[in-house]
Amino acid sequence: MTQSPHREPVPSRAWVVLTLGLLAQAAGTMLVSAPIYLIPMLHLDRGVPLAAAGTLASAPTLGMVLTLVLWGAAADRFGERWVIAGGLALTAVAAAGAAWAAAATADLVPLGIALFFGGAAAASTNAASGRVVVGWFPRHRRGLAMGVRQMSQPLGVAAAAVAVPPLAAEIHTDGVFVVIGAILAAITLACAFGIRNPPRPVAPPAVLAPTSTTKTTARTTTNPYRADSFLARIHAVSILLVLPQFALATFGMLWLITGLGWNATAAGLLMGIAQFVGALGRIVIGGVSDRVGERVRVLRWVAIAGVAVMLLLALVGAAHEIIPAGLVVGGIVLVIATVVSVADNGLAYTSVAEAAGSAWAGRALGVQNTGQFIAASAVGPGLGAAISLLGYPLVFGLVALAPLIALPLIPKRDQHG
Repeated sequence: MTQSPHREPVPSRAWVVLTLGLLAQAAGTMLVSAPIYLIPMLHLDRGVPLAAAGTLASAPTLGMVLTLVLWGAAADRFGERWVIAGGLALTAVAAAGAAWAAAATADLVPLGIALFFGGAAAASTNAASGRVVVGWFPRHRRGLAMGVRQMSQPLGVAAAAVAVPPLAAEIHTDGVFVVIGAILAAITLACAFGIRNPPRPVAPPAVLAPTSTTKTTARTTTNPYRADSFLARIHAVSILLVLPQFALATFGMLWLITGLGWNATAAGLLMGIAQFVGALGRIVIGGVSDRVGERVRVLRWVAIAGVAVMLLLALVGAAHEIIPAGLVVGGIVLVIATVVSVADNGLAYTSVAEAAGSAWAGRALGVQNTGQFIAASAVGPGLGAAISLLGYPLVFGLVALAPLIALPLIPKRDQHG
């Protein structure tokens, strides 16, 4: 039986590359997220102000902001393989620098500088690994594949949540970054040998008369931002939807400890579980978008759920003392809110890559991540100061405004380059 052109099989190489891309970004995310899970130790044990600790946690994301588009352009120009492997090698070097800084001085500035460069290097995996998915997978499998690829961020956060607090207690802050650096070095070698660039589409000869195929090819080689506002709207929506994600990832563990009375180990374990479930949720949501046939429709559902769960978290935070088993309920709601908060990334990422086309996917995904990480870098110091002034429940309620504002910005239908 002849395969439908819309249901072409997925080559086995695609799954190998997808797995390595997932591991690469998860390892980079582990370094980027590590300072988040040092906040309880810094704030409670060393007396570092919450805004200052949040600023340290934002240093890697600030580094990512400055290099995401450059890494995406490099992937468009030179291919994904060496961008991922080379960027990951530089991330391992930055982890070694962070270990040295943590061992050499109690001053947080050198550590923050090393983490800044670590984030700048880790950005390579964000733009290039997403581009690999679009290049290797046909459209009817991209939602699922991008959901798998987008597991990398919550898996990296989960690994940091589970590993960093006990490692910091046993082998101190410098030991944390030694371990992460070793993981990065091992995955760098795997990516250098295992990743292959996807086949590039071949432009039709110039002598042919214009057809629907040549029009599509022309669109993918011209600047897609000039055509309409689709990409800009998805970027704006993603910036708004990333605020709950980073608010919970940055301060969820500390809320469990200081707001609900959990111990650090239990709080870190719960955050790890939440991120792991969130990673699985991205696969489910990606598969749903494949079945529905519309990324943006499912994205709208996620935004509505985001408003609901942040308001529920605010309510539980304010009333946990009068709720039976309030400490347990608070933990459960935090897990649900975390899962919802990370569900949008794969949908938006796939929408951007498909709308941009193969020639612009790297740069468009770089812009996509840049906007998100600009917002994320403001979460640490901004919400840290707000929580100190207003408390967790009110701030959680205010964060619910972000997905509410995003709803009217979501486009009505998907677009394909």
